[in-house]
Amino acid sequence: MRNLITLFDLQPDDIREIFERARILKSECRNGERKPLLAGRVLTQVFQKPSLRTRLSFEAAMIQLGGGAIFVSNKDAGLEGREAAADVARVIGGYSDVIVLRTFEQSLIEEFASCAGCTVVNGLSDESHPCQALTDLFTMEEALGKLSGRKLVYVGDGNNVARSLARACAMLGVSLAIAAPAKYQLSAECLKQIQDRFPSADITQHVDPESAVQDADVVYTDVWASMGQEDEKDQRQAIFADYQVNAALMSAAAPGAKFMHCLPARRGLEVTDDVMDGPASLAFPQAENRMHLAKGLLAWLLADD
Repeated sequence: MRNLITLFDLQPDDIREIFERARILKSECRNGERKPLLAGRVLTQVFQKPSLRTRLSFEAAMIQLGGGAIFVSNKDAGLEGREAAADVARVIGGYSDVIVLRTFEQSLIEEFASCAGCTVVNGLSDESHPCQALTDLFTMEEALGKLSGRKLVYVGDGNNVARSLARACAMLGVSLAIAAPAKYQLSAECLKQIQDRFPSADITQHVDPESAVQDADVVYTDVWASMGQEDEKDQRQAIFADYQVNAALMSAAAPGAKFMHCLPARRGLEVTDDVMDGPASLAFPQAENRMHLAKGLLAWLLADD
């Protein structure tokens, strides 16, 4: 039984196989062909945090693959204290082939994986966002071709998205530069964890965003205050004011550099409209690819071979 709790559950060859499945399924979908590869399979999603892309991408993916999708809120699942989390996991696992969780605590996803008896996927936790990072690298490869030797620059808070991007880039030979205020960069523990597994990983951290984006093939950003950090919103806006991705910053990147954002975007804060809607933006193809990547991932996770 395969799970995706963090990206370290995968090997680089696993990611390449998932990408290949996603490419084929996307091409077939564009040509009007939707093979029922997962007919009769059941996907159950349990969310503590609301979502647009995670929920719809996985539901649409499972439906297009011929299976069925169920959504359960945190309250409906009894995760607000009505039942023990392990008991909830066992019950939902008995009805499901795969469970996608979107939570605050990484430990809840790990507990489900140990108790559910079916495949478990991390749809997001405060610690990591593996499905987003896989989609990002899939989109980057689709737009630019071969990933090895490319440079991705992430501008903003060293959050769950940044951590997962760092892992994915290390696994696929992409150079990553993080541009963030010193207190908001990736931790030494996170970097050591990556370097221990992938000694050739090329990850650098910068305080100055303009120096970071030099030679960047892709400039990426995310919100400055994530869900659960609403009380820090005003403070973070002041701290990250110099880290906005705008036309001036994009002009410091390599010619033809692309822009990416995992959405939702706070227009006028971490990104300006002219970049978000400009010809270099991959933000909305990236959002659509959440579904195509989910199809490739589900097909790989539930493969009979």
